[in-house]
Amino acid sequence: MLVLGIESTCDETGVAIIEDGYRIRANVVNSQVPLHERFGGVVPEIASRAHTEVITRLIERALKEAGLECGPKPPVDLIAVAHRPGLIGALLVGVTAAKSLALAWDIPLIGVDHVHAHIYSVILQSEEPDEPPQESDFFPAVSLVVSGGHTSLYFSRNAIEHSLIGTTTDDAAGEAFDKVAALLGLGYPGGPAISRAAADGDRKSTRFPRTLLGNDSLDFSFSGLKTAVRYYAKGQDAERTAPLKPGIEVADVAAAFEAAVVDVLVEKVRRAVEHEGVERAIVAGGVAANRHLREQLEHWARREHVTLQIPELKFCTDNAAMITALGTRLWQAGRRHDLDLEASTTTTT
Repeated sequence: MLVLGIESTCDETGVAIIEDGYRIRANVVNSQVPLHERFGGVVPEIASRAHTEVITRLIERALKEAGLECGPKPPVDLIAVAHRPGLIGALLVGVTAAKSLALAWDIPLIGVDHVHAHIYSVILQSEEPDEPPQESDFFPAVSLVVSGGHTSLYFSRNAIEHSLIGTTTDDAAGEAFDKVAALLGLGYPGGPAISRAAADGDRKSTRFPRTLLGNDSLDFSFSGLKTAVRYYAKGQDAERTAPLKPGIEVADVAAAFEAAVVDVLVEKVRRAVEHEGVERAIVAGGVAANRHLREQLEHWARREHVTLQIPELKFCTDNAAMITALGTRLWQAGRRHDLDLEASTTTTT
C-alpha cells in the first residue's frame, strides 16, 4: 500500500510517501525558519502563505523521489493529512491540498492528529528494517510530546489509542526556549540556540525554580521559570527590552535554564510511568532533539530499568513521514474520513 502524506500544521511544509506503513520512499521538508527568524517566532499569516507557495512543488518532488508519475492515474492508494492541531491557516493549506488530490485521483483520505503522529514517529527508521516494526515493542507506554506548541503526557495503550494525562497550564517547553533565547539575544529558533550556548555554560551557576505543581501532578508550567530568568538576567523592575545586567554570562544562564526545563520533563515522565504502571516511555517532538534532555532521560531509564524510546533526530521535528505512517495505521484499523474533513486547532484526547 502506497500512502502520500502532508504536514502543514505550523512552519514546516512536509510531504512523504510511505509503502506498507514503514518503508519511506520519500520524505521532503521545507523549513520556514528564515522567514520567521527576524520576528523571533512564527507569524501565522506568513506561514500560511509560504505553505501555499511550496506545497505543489513538494508534492511533485516527493512523487519524483519515490519514482512515481504525477498524472491523471493515481500514483498512491491513500492520502493522509495532518488536520489537527495547529495554526488554522496553515492547516487549511495542507487539508485543501489533500482533498484536492483525493478528489482528482478518486482515492480515499484520512485525517491524522499531529500530536499523535509525533508519538508514532518513534517507530520510524531512516534505514528500512529487515522486518516490519512490531507495535508490541513500543506500546503500551507513557508518551511525552514536547515541542514549540505542545507539552503533553499521554498513556498510549497502542499506536492509535492515547489518553491525555498531563499538559501545560501555560507555555509549552519549546515556547519557553524561544522566549528565553530571545531574552538572552541568542536568536531563533530558541531550542537549538539555547542548547548551543549551554554547551559552554555552567548548569550550577544559578538554580532556577522547578515548578512541579504538587507531588502528584502530571501537568507542566514554565511561565514562572521564564519570568525567573528575566528577573535574574535583567533585574526585577527592568523592562522586557532592557539590556542584560552587567556581568551576566549568557552561556551560564542558558545552561541553568536548560537544566531546569530538563529536570521538570524527566520528573514528569518518571511520575507518569509510576502512575500508569508501565515499563516503557516515549519522548517525541522537537524538544526531544535536545541533547541534555536525551542524556538525562537515558540516565533515568537505565537507573529505573525503563525502556526509553526517542525518535531519530530527523523525526523529532515536524515531518510528513510520521503523518503518513500513522495515517496508514489508522486506515488499516478501519478509521475513515470523507472530503468534508475539517481542520481544527485542538488535538483529540
